[in-house]
Amino acid sequence: MSDFMRHAVRRETHSARSGLSTVAAIAITLVAVYGLLEAMLAALGEPPWLLSPISGMAWVAALPGGHAPVLLGVIGVLLALVGLVFLGQGLLPRRRARHVIAHPRVAIVVEDEVIASALAKSARMAAGVTREQVVVVVSARQVQVNIRPTSGIRISEGDIKAAVEGQLEAMALEPAPSVAVRLADSGVIGV
Repeated sequence: MSDFMRHAVRRETHSARSGLSTVAAIAITLVAVYGLLEAMLAALGEPPWLLSPISGMAWVAALPGGHAPVLLGVIGVLLALVGLVFLGQGLLPRRRARHVIAHPRVAIVVEDEVIASALAKSARMAAGVTREQVVVVVSARQVQVNIRPTSGIRISEGDIKAAVEGQLEAMALEPAPSVAVRLADSGVIGV
């Protein structure tokens, strides 16, 4: 696969961080414009619009004098949480619910819901149950197959797992998720 294709696949399988970056840029721009407005008003000798820069800096320098320590602590915790959100957005990987199907010539990106639908069909056929009795959840590293069997009919967990793994092998997903099958304790009546 070419570098261009690898870049395109990466863009399709990972979320952009532009949303939070845009919010941060707008907030910083608004604060900077407000600061310039107040500085301009102070330079022209006009009264401040909301708070003069000198009195604002004096208020910050006088902290915590005369203010409730609990209020300052809550504000500090909130600022720390906002900082952690921004740090997490910047450092943690953000995968979309998509997988790549290996192919030498083209980039094939498939949503996890489509994969789950195909795997549910394979599990349903192997178990001999209806569509409503099978739920498949696909994540980045695992496929969870949940089946509610028909009452009185035995289902082989191994056969279902083999069928789903065979379908996954035919799909050639990257990264290849592992399969876990869970049969419900209670069954469905009259299907």
